[in-house]
Amino acid sequence: MMKRDVVFPAGRQALYEQNRYSPAVRANGLLFVSGQVGSREDGTPEPGLDAQVRRAFDNLNAILHAAGCTFDDAQDVTIFIVDPQANFQRIWDIVQAEYWGQAPHPTVTAVGVTWLYGFQFEIKVVAKLPG
Repeated sequence: MMKRDVVFPAGRQALYEQNRYSPAVRANGLLFVSGQVGSREDGTPEPGLDAQVRRAFDNLNAILHAAGCTFDDAQDVTIFIVDPQANFQRIWDIVQAEYWGQAPHPTVTAVGVTWLYGFQFEIKVVAKLPG
């Protein structure tokens, strides 16, 4: 069996080992990033939706950076939102203004959920590795 080529962002390996999953895996020129939430280094949620969205992107960007990527390398994005009826536009305004970048944009799928383990937003990405 081939061993997974796992990417760990600086300072968070213990959190991933505690929860028994890989933050990202390199395979066939792609980087598959696990869903990132607005968690602090100890795994607790940032208080407030806006802070959670920003922290989720900070956590995502730390993983992308550890693999030599940026958000511009993202090809496919899935976002999960608790209560999308009330929260989607607020989240999307932050995402577009602060993180999305210039066109052409990655594909995106937005999914409304009822529960995210104490969080309100999660982002999952597939990125193309450089080279």
